[in-house]
Amino acid sequence: MQTEPPKDISDYYKHLSLFWTDIIHLMSSKPQALTSIGPMRAFAANSKKITTELIEINQVLLQFNQYITEYYKQLSDTWSVAQKKVNLKAPDIPQDVEQIEAFKRIWIDIFDNDFTELFNSGKFGENYGKLVSKELELTKHWNNITNVILQSVNLPSKEEIDEIYKEMHSLKKRVGKLELELKKKEMKKNAK
Repeated sequence: MQTEPPKDISDYYKHLSLFWTDIIHLMSSKPQALTSIGPMRAFAANSKKITTELIEINQVLLQFNQYITEYYKQLSDTWSVAQKKVNLKAPDIPQDVEQIEAFKRIWIDIFDNDFTELFNSGKFGENYGKLVSKELELTKHWNNITNVILQSVNLPSKEEIDEIYKEMHSLKKRVGKLELELKKKEMKKNAK
């Protein structure tokens, strides 16, 4: 009995990579099966999480590339149309300073109007919103991978380091206040 081939090649590779990560995960859970020790053992145990994140990153990257392509297409189309308008309004090569200044004002006005119209359009706003959303998703996946790797080598995550910085900052403020109060008490004591 033959299995049906996947409809999309990316589904095939996703399935294949998950299969091999499952095999590695099973091997890493058996001490005698995988001779790695220390951080490499922890990394091998967490490799499935990393692979899953990488697969999701690839899917998000495909969508991100579509939105960024559309973004630059909208910008270049607007530029092209605006430049054609400028060329129609000022076809002659400027000969003196006044003509150059007039040409610059025409160019600035047309480009300002056309790009303002583009940036106010619903199509641009929708595409740009999706672009930023996919960029944030990519960042989230990269942070997840980083946290898994840091956890594998017994290092603190970014969130844990941020907590430490906050605590240090609050301790510095408290020490500063206490030193100030101590100086005030000493000054009062010396004044008597």
